[in-house]
Amino acid sequence: MYRAAETGPMYALVGGTVHTATERGTIAGTVVIDGGEIVAVGDVEPPAEATVLDVEGHHVTPGLVDAHSHAGIAEWGEPEDRDYNEGTAAVTPHVTALDGFHPRDEELKHAFRNGVTSVSARMGSGNVIGGIICSMKTHGLTADDMLIREDGMKAAMGENPKRFHGEEQGRQPSTRPGVAATLRSALMEAEDYVDRREHARNEGEPFERDLGMENLSRVLTEGLPLRVHAHRADDIMTVFRIAEEFGIENLSIEHATEGHLIAEEFATRDVPAVVGPSLYSGAKYELRNITFETPAILHEAGVTVAIQTDAPVLPQQHLDVCVGLAVREGFPESEALEAVTRHPAEILGIDDRVGTLEVGTDADVAVWDGVFHENGTRTRHVFVDGEHVFDRERDEVDPREEYDW
Repeated sequence: MYRAAETGPMYALVGGTVHTATERGTIAGTVVIDGGEIVAVGDVEPPAEATVLDVEGHHVTPGLVDAHSHAGIAEWGEPEDRDYNEGTAAVTPHVTALDGFHPRDEELKHAFRNGVTSVSARMGSGNVIGGIICSMKTHGLTADDMLIREDGMKAAMGENPKRFHGEEQGRQPSTRPGVAATLRSALMEAEDYVDRREHARNEGEPFERDLGMENLSRVLTEGLPLRVHAHRADDIMTVFRIAEEFGIENLSIEHATEGHLIAEEFATRDVPAVVGPSLYSGAKYELRNITFETPAILHEAGVTVAIQTDAPVLPQQHLDVCVGLAVREGFPESEALEAVTRHPAEILGIDDRVGTLEVGTDADVAVWDGVFHENGTRTRHVFVDGEHVFDRERDEVDPREEYDW
């Protein structure tokens, strides 16, 4: 039996191969969508009031989730309108990605048309601490409607903050020790802030709040995840060292380009790796060991792996291509879907909403005409929050008709 929702259209996707990304695995059955939620998955009769879509011969998956993206903040085709680095200081925990998220960014349209229905939209890696990250839907009218929840605090190691602040601005940090020291100093300031705030509350004394410290203190006291851009193995180990010093347990390593060199360190600490973009040249020194074998090696060591595009570094719509290339280089095909659905949703703390086809989760669903990560496969239908946002027969447009003359 299905549970009827109160509002919204009802759809029944019938006859497809359903990849639930749950312990149920892959099943033959029907997916019923009602009022923005999934209300039935399996051997059920389509409700009489549902719009029935015959998807026989097709594959039905959860909408894909990219755990590391700048879609909505780095405007498609508008490099002068990119709001992901507040470059006035190396430490900017007071900013939040939600305030720079543009729902009309073309990157988002390309995303949902190719099955990517959720992204972790984040500040950039120019700053040692970049600000609050937000998990967002890729289709919607306003950023507030598209927000799933805040999912972390962005931080960055390595060449980007060194170049942005040291080389270009002539200020700390200009070295890797300077980056680490800047991160430590900010966390120490947050610790002191928490102590002063608690003392003032206990004593009934006035206390002057600081927005950045309020945000950063959540990493220390509320378990807000620290999500750290790190490519080189030595930078990753520095992150592990600092996290241990400050008792930070909710941590993810973003990019993890040399993660395969220290896979056991990830496994020992139970730290997930958000790997990518691996379809990229060695444009800077710290990428010289880039390889699509990284996800497979980390997975074999027992690490939870999500695959990312870092859009717009790679176009958001090609998340499936990244998965296919990882599979080609040894990542288990049985884990391919989970690397861009359930695993990123779990890492981001949004798995109660997205990443699986389970009753009660958001109706973010993609229908493919083949195995999603294989060359030649295309989306046929996409739903976001139960809305039928893409139908290839209805919505496909000849690109020559969209050419900007």
